[in-house]
Amino acid sequence: MITIAVDAMGGDHAPRPEVEGSVHAARELGVRILLVGLPAELKKELAKHSHRGLPIEIVPATEVITMQDSPSHAFRKKKDSSAHVATKLVRSGQADAVVSAGNTGAVMAVARFGLGTLSSVDRPALAAPFPTSKGGTAVLLDVGANVDSKPAHLVQFAVMGEIYYRAIFGTRRPKVALLSIGEEETKGNELTREAYGRLKQSSLNFIGNVEGRDIFNGSVEVIVCDGFIGNIALKVSEGVAQHIAAMLKEALQSTISSKLGYVLSRKAYKSFRKKIDYSEYGGAPLLGVKGVTVIGHGSSNPLAIKNAIRVATELVRGGVNERIERELAAIPVPVEA
Repeated sequence: MITIAVDAMGGDHAPRPEVEGSVHAARELGVRILLVGLPAELKKELAKHSHRGLPIEIVPATEVITMQDSPSHAFRKKKDSSAHVATKLVRSGQADAVVSAGNTGAVMAVARFGLGTLSSVDRPALAAPFPTSKGGTAVLLDVGANVDSKPAHLVQFAVMGEIYYRAIFGTRRPKVALLSIGEEETKGNELTREAYGRLKQSSLNFIGNVEGRDIFNGSVEVIVCDGFIGNIALKVSEGVAQHIAAMLKEALQSTISSKLGYVLSRKAYKSFRKKIDYSEYGGAPLLGVKGVTVIGHGSSNPLAIKNAIRVATELVRGGVNERIERELAAIPVPVEA
C-alpha cells in the first residue's frame, strides 16, 4: 500500500480540509495516510469523521510553518514543523510522497534541501495543470521554483514535464513548447532562443514557441518557461478565471426569469466552475526532488487535498522519479551546474 505523508498544518484553514480530504483519500484511493501535525488538533478534527478501519495514522510535530514565515527562516528554525516531519518520513522511507498546502516557498525549500535533488537534475520545477478549450489539460512549468534559469534548466524542465504528463494524463507523446513572445525561432530573449536550439535537437516532441494565449487553446500539452514568467502566468490566469466566473454568475442571475432557465443555467455554470476549479487538479508536483512532493493551493478545500493525494499516488505508481533520471541521463546536451 502506497503511503502518503500529509502536512496537516500547512494550509490557510488547516487542519480541517487536510483531515477531511485525507479521510476521503484513504477510503476512495486505497492509500495509507500519515497525518502530520499537532496531535491534539488532529485527533479533534479526525473525530468528526467516520474513519474506523481506514489506514490513517497521526505523526506528531510540534511546530507550524505559517504563510508569513520566510522560506529560509522556516527551513532553518522550525526543524520540527509538520512540513519538516512529513518530508523526513519520505526521506527515511516511511512514506512514498508528501502533500502540503502550506507556504509554497518554505515547502519547496524543505523538500529541496531535506530530500535533495535527483542526480541528473540541477533545479526542481513546479508543474501546474491548466484546463484547455478542447477539454484537455496543459501543464506549465516552472511556475515558481526558480526565478532565474539557464537554457539547460529549461531543457530539464521540458523532460520532467513531458514525463509527468505521460504518467498522469496518459498521452504517449505529448507536444512540448517554449513560452515566448512569438512563434518564430528568433523571437524571445537570449534564454528562450538558446533553449529553443537545444530542445530542437532533443528527442522530445518539440513543436517550437507558443504565446501566452496558447496555454488554454489545447494546441500543446507541455509548456516550458522560467519560474518568474511561469508564476506571473499562473497568478494572472487564476485572477482572470475568478473574474470571469463572478461576471458570469452575475449575468445569469440578472437575466434569468423562468425557473427552468435558472435550473439549466445553474447546471451550465457549475460545469464551467468545475473546469476552472484548481481543487479538481489537486496541486503542483515539485519535479526533480528525491521523493514525490505535491504542493497545493494555500486555500485548498477537502476535494483539493484528496486530489493532491491522488496526484502524489499516481506519480509514485508511475515511477516518475526513476523515469526522469533515466531520460535526462540520455540527453546529449551539456548541463551547466
